[in-house]
Amino acid sequence: MIKVSVIVPVYNVEPYLKRCLESLVNQTLKEIEIVVVNDGSTDQSGKIAKAYADKYEKIKYYEKKNGGLSDARNYGLQFVTGEYLGYVDSDDFVDDTMYELLYHKAKEDDSDIVECNLRHTYKEYEDIEIGKKIQDKKELLMFGRSVVWNKIYRTDWLKETKVKFHKSVYYEDIEFYLKLIPYLTCYSYIDEASIHYVQRSSSINNQSSSKTLDILKVLTSIYEYYRSHGFLEDYKDALEFFYTRILLCSSFKRMCRIKDRKQRADALNQSIGLLYSTFPDWKKNKTLRSRKSIQNYYMRTITPTTYKIYSAIFSVIFRMKIAVKAKKV
Repeated sequence: MIKVSVIVPVYNVEPYLKRCLESLVNQTLKEIEIVVVNDGSTDQSGKIAKAYADKYEKIKYYEKKNGGLSDARNYGLQFVTGEYLGYVDSDDFVDDTMYELLYHKAKEDDSDIVECNLRHTYKEYEDIEIGKKIQDKKELLMFGRSVVWNKIYRTDWLKETKVKFHKSVYYEDIEFYLKLIPYLTCYSYIDEASIHYVQRSSSINNQSSSKTLDILKVLTSIYEYYRSHGFLEDYKDALEFFYTRILLCSSFKRMCRIKDRKQRADALNQSIGLLYSTFPDWKKNKTLRSRKSIQNYYMRTITPTTYKIYSAIFSVIFRMKIAVKAKKV
């Protein structure tokens, strides 16, 4: 019996793929299968993956036309036979005990999802990200880690939810994660930081407006899903806070990095517009008002006027960082 299946989407990752596949074929959990989906690679990734599939029986290799990361993940699901499944991006790699530890915890707790901590892997060093062990589903919605590759999911449970990845958008992990939350019965954690999230480029870079604006599509899709499936009433406060935190914090900073002034202004206007149109009374949110943190205090100061001031300040800071980096080079 296969205990864990791992779906690995592959697209033009020739310099990284061998390390990823080596980390998977050497897992201490022997009852494992690796479902490699070549999503139309144009480099040597397909050749590398096929060579590993020929060498290791546990690797299943499939090819498809390029459709993006989400499409490749969805495509791989049909070939999964494991009791649990996980996802690994093909430029990352994992510790050899990762899936044994996750599976053992899943069986111990009869879990729907089990999560591990993670390492941000740079060329010269790594740092470890330790997450909170959140159990409450509304807390998970507001503060949980939405990345999919540090987890395993009960396969039959996941298929029953019918939740899949949103094709052709960025931030697809956020949508996938939030849509699963209402269906959870048991969410577990292990302490080990078992996956290495490889940092391929600087976080300080020019963001295209089209990519950054995908978060608005994702948030709209999440809201509509909760509304149409009857979850909105129970999760309204949590979803409202999540919208507020994303649109006024992480997404806000990304939009301030858009180089073109007109595109930046348009993205920021669409962002604040979505918040007010979806949750016109967001400033009354009980979580926003009751929790004491610097982030919450900052969000409570947002008005149409301060929003413009903050966006101007963040944009200037970003351009200064770019200038300083350019001088160092």
